[in-house]
Amino acid sequence: MKRETQLERLGLFDAKVPRYTSYPTAPHFSNTVGSGQFSDWIRAIPARSDISLYVHVPFCRRLCWFCACRTQGTQSDRPIAAYLDTLKAELAMLREHLAPGVRLSRLHWGGGTPTLLPAGMIEELAGAIAEVAPFTHDYEFSVEIDPKEIDLPRALALKKAGMNRASVGVQDFDPDIQLAIGRIQSYEATRDAVELIRSQGVYSLNADILYGLPHQTPAKITDSVQKLLSLAPDRVALYGYAHVPWMARRQSLLPSDALPTPTERLALFETAAELFRWDGYAEIGIDHFALPDDGLAAAQRAGRLRRNFQGYTDDPANVLIGVGASSISQFPQGYAQNASATSLHTAAIRDGQFSTARGHVFGADDRLRGRIIEALMCDFEVRSKEIVAQHGIGAADLRRMFDDVNDRFEGLLEVSDRGLSIPVAARPLTRMVARHFDAYVMSQARHSAAI
Repeated sequence: MKRETQLERLGLFDAKVPRYTSYPTAPHFSNTVGSGQFSDWIRAIPARSDISLYVHVPFCRRLCWFCACRTQGTQSDRPIAAYLDTLKAELAMLREHLAPGVRLSRLHWGGGTPTLLPAGMIEELAGAIAEVAPFTHDYEFSVEIDPKEIDLPRALALKKAGMNRASVGVQDFDPDIQLAIGRIQSYEATRDAVELIRSQGVYSLNADILYGLPHQTPAKITDSVQKLLSLAPDRVALYGYAHVPWMARRQSLLPSDALPTPTERLALFETAAELFRWDGYAEIGIDHFALPDDGLAAAQRAGRLRRNFQGYTDDPANVLIGVGASSISQFPQGYAQNASATSLHTAAIRDGQFSTARGHVFGADDRLRGRIIEALMCDFEVRSKEIVAQHGIGAADLRRMFDDVNDRFEGLLEVSDRGLSIPVAARPLTRMVARHFDAYVMSQARHSAAI
């Protein structure tokens, strides 16, 4: 109770802060980055580099009420086929801009529901990507899979395309909660999808589960986590449900009076986290868990864990290119985001140019603060020696930054000549600590609860 009282006094249960999958965060992007600069950044990628590619498919058969992603519903394959043509044209443009010998270390299909594509379209998209760049020998190709939208032909097509990791959304297995969030997906359907995927030799499995949903209790989340553990996923993302109906109107369909309180959200997270720990999963950052032999766990042990728009990653590439409407690319020079509306994205590609609509060019201060924030989010620790060596700040100035932030948290952090670290008891505050290194003015309306 003493810890909970201190966390409350420090503002954990009231704060709304970014998830920091980028720095600066997407609301601070501007239209100063356009297709010309994006093209220049693509051309600047050295020959024989390894890069990552993200492909966004913004379609779903049925829109889940809890989801705040940029998606659109369709009962017909016609708009999907038209969008596939746009993706193929965009990939062909990308191929023309890339230097020789570039390879893919990571490929991720996200959405929406990428497995909405019929088997033939999956083969077409995979073929277009293969023409852009081959995989590295140790590549990872992951696909977000809706258990209600996968069958043997599609599983075979994905395996043939090189998929070696599947990501399955669970959210919660409780029928009442599923009804409240507009996503009906039984445990049996999820189990069958996992068995189908593994029958094709794809054994690496990610799963997403949410805490903070309507009607959720420690007993209910315990039951859902135990069912999920029976599927033996390699990685689990335990995300806090972000209730932002002013940004995602469909969320207004959720019974807001049945949402857990902030203190109840913390209890839900800690209940689920304890179950994963008991089953041998390592804690990865603020909201991921992985088996000890998984790549994320290995990256964490080696100090190679990173954070990008897909969350935590062990990807060594320093370039991530986003393809499709609303996708965000990350370069050493900055961020570039495609037009969010499918129609605007398609129009730009038809005109023979990338649809880059906004972005951000890094300054020296962005690089400094971005690295501090990433280190906190990944390792709960910032090493002064690394920051001073790589970012041109004096050790005394950096120590003053750390001391100032520690003062704001009542000395709860650990500051020394080695650097700054967040003790285990204070780790629910991590996003809030990171926020104090953020130099940009923040509107709380744009962000989710800190817990």
